[in-house]
Amino acid sequence: MNNTYYGKLIFELSKEGRQGYSLPKNELGDYCMENLPANLMRGKAPALPQVDELTVVRHYTNMSNNNFGVDTGFYPLGSCTMKYNPKINEEMAAHHAFTCLHPLQDIDTVQGALEVYYSLQQTLAELAGLKEFTLNPFAGAHGELTGLMVMRSYHLSRHDEQRTKVIVPDSAHGTNPASAAVCGLDVVVVKSRPDGTVDVDDLRPLLDDTVAGMMMTNPNTLGIFEHNIAEIAKLVHDAGGLMYYDGANLNPMLGVCRPGDLGFDIMHINLHKTFSTPHGGGGPGSGPVGVRQGLEQFLPNPRVIRHDEEDGHYYTIGESDNSLGYVSGFLGNFAVMMRAYTYLLTLGRENVKWVGPLATLNANYVKESLKDCYELPLTGVCKHEFVFDGLKDKSTGVTTLDVAKRLLDYGFHAPTIYFPLLFHEAMMIEPTENESKETLDSFIEVMRTIAREAHEQPDMVKSAPHNTPVRRLDDTKAALDQIVTYRELNG
Repeated sequence: MNNTYYGKLIFELSKEGRQGYSLPKNELGDYCMENLPANLMRGKAPALPQVDELTVVRHYTNMSNNNFGVDTGFYPLGSCTMKYNPKINEEMAAHHAFTCLHPLQDIDTVQGALEVYYSLQQTLAELAGLKEFTLNPFAGAHGELTGLMVMRSYHLSRHDEQRTKVIVPDSAHGTNPASAAVCGLDVVVVKSRPDGTVDVDDLRPLLDDTVAGMMMTNPNTLGIFEHNIAEIAKLVHDAGGLMYYDGANLNPMLGVCRPGDLGFDIMHINLHKTFSTPHGGGGPGSGPVGVRQGLEQFLPNPRVIRHDEEDGHYYTIGESDNSLGYVSGFLGNFAVMMRAYTYLLTLGRENVKWVGPLATLNANYVKESLKDCYELPLTGVCKHEFVFDGLKDKSTGVTTLDVAKRLLDYGFHAPTIYFPLLFHEAMMIEPTENESKETLDSFIEVMRTIAREAHEQPDMVKSAPHNTPVRRLDDTKAALDQIVTYRELNG
């Protein structure tokens, strides 16, 4: 174990003989030992750190203070909406009435939880302009896979076995082709125009009776609204395919327009992004999938069904014979859904419509304030995010990676870099609707300062960060040669 005390880095806190906690006596006696195969038993006791309780508490507390979160600073992180998570969401998700439930208890005792499920499904359907949603998928990519399984189930139900191709724009999120491949579908790439939108002329010859559908994000990964979406949807539908909406970029659309109204048949929502729940580091997450009328029978089992009775509503859990099957245990990640539902109820119908416009306003404000220092390959109004192609002045060799590292010295999280792949020095910036003008102005000032440093003191920027607990790393070595055990750390 290591820690920092009084500004001094101490790499080893373990001292032989120190003890902070004694495990309770094994009540099973030698039973466990007698029933373990000999080849699985240790030859000697594990070499664990020997530390007192106070040292352990200080170690992990100081470690936690090195974490960066949306509660401590600004995330200009594109492609993932790292928005603020209101504390009332956490209070409701942690309420004992919900945390003490068990998925196998009697249906009569969980009517409140089932009402939350059903109401959230209906609310998402209204916001998306679709018929029905399932909340079962555990993440956005899981939702993508589920949505593509719905697409494939639809075609197979019509005996269109030859429809095995999915068209994906070259600006798409990486999960799109990956999800299609996992679903057993072939990926066909359609090119983008110079303005960043789908090239309709390149799309036309790709459409035939082997196409299952097309996956799109709108606005796309460059933050540009696909203004030809109506024509694209008609072309795909005329060819017998379905339109799939990648909901990762739904945030700027919220309250402004609905994917279902744009011609999309299936979509997933990154509930943990657009609807304000914590995410990152592998979870928690949720990827609800919505479909237009006529496709709801293919959604995964189980599903929550409402029965209208004279004295109110009663909820049950049912199944469809035409369903694609099960994609998760029970009904998905309930705690994330509770947070999202609380967020929606807090905003209400009258305020949810401001999410998209404010996110768009913030993104354009930052973009216009920095375009004289950073290369802006696509001009015009963006939506929730935009992409710079590195510094405008590249004469000193300072890269996008260097700028991102230097941002850490000023207390800001780095944006997404080197994605999308359409630009060599891509830097994707996405301020959410929650950020104040004062925060954005501070970020803009720092970005301008770094641009000036890159010209006047390039070596300082190239060697950043300087003020973080861990200095400049060899990124490749850090990823491939990780030290993750106590014994290795001690040689």
